[in-house]
Amino acid sequence: MERGPIPSGAPSATGFPAGRRSRGCGPDGDLSVYRTHSGYTGADIGEYGQPGSNGLTLDREGRLTIDEHGNRRVTRLEKNGVVTMLADRYEGKRLNSPNDLVYKSNGALYFTDPPFGLPKFFDDPRKELPWSGVFLVKDGELALVAKELTGPNGLAFTPDEKFLYVDNWDEKRKVVMRYPVNADDTLGEGEVLYDMTSVAGEIALDGLKVDQRGNVYVSRPGGVWILSPQAKHIGTIQAPELPANSPGVTTTARRST
Repeated sequence: MERGPIPSGAPSATGFPAGRRSRGCGPDGDLSVYRTHSGYTGADIGEYGQPGSNGLTLDREGRLTIDEHGNRRVTRLEKNGVVTMLADRYEGKRLNSPNDLVYKSNGALYFTDPPFGLPKFFDDPRKELPWSGVFLVKDGELALVAKELTGPNGLAFTPDEKFLYVDNWDEKRKVVMRYPVNADDTLGEGEVLYDMTSVAGEIALDGLKVDQRGNVYVSRPGGVWILSPQAKHIGTIQAPELPANSPGVTTTARRST
């Protein structure tokens, strides 16, 4: 399973099971290992189903920012190769397993934190937080900005950055939420943009993108659903395999992971 590709000259993607990050090389699409042990470095890696790195994105300086699924932290890879810790604990408790992330244009970083990187998910004894949150990293501080979803997953801003969309990996509540972004970069009360719970399929919602027209692309069973900003289902992109995430939706698409 690949996750979190980003356009950076050659696309980068992450592989959950092996914990490796691959980079596309050349027009033929040949892949090479960019970084091993990118998401988990523990000796008990055999217990983990998804230990590798997950969401990837670039900051304003072009530095790779990584959701380390198994290590339960968010890091930034500096241009000299040094790894900088951005977040690993909230109020003294370890994060669940950071999943997806996106930067606002002012440098504020948002990420989702469901427990899907833990071997037993919600029932894992290593889980320390009682909920799954959406977090904000700003000025070196970590803040919880939403916690109503059981499995917050993909996230992306509207083109004007006035709203943040977050979808939910929960078979019983397959919703895309829309949160107003406050002046201090916290989030206001969210509302449901679109509810797909009635759509058949055991797989819930995964990666999410927004294009420059404000249309929302959601990875879900049956393909990638395209929703208008007015919550209309425009169409579905069908693929031969189950879609999870993608680097962009059009040649002019807004980038998020």
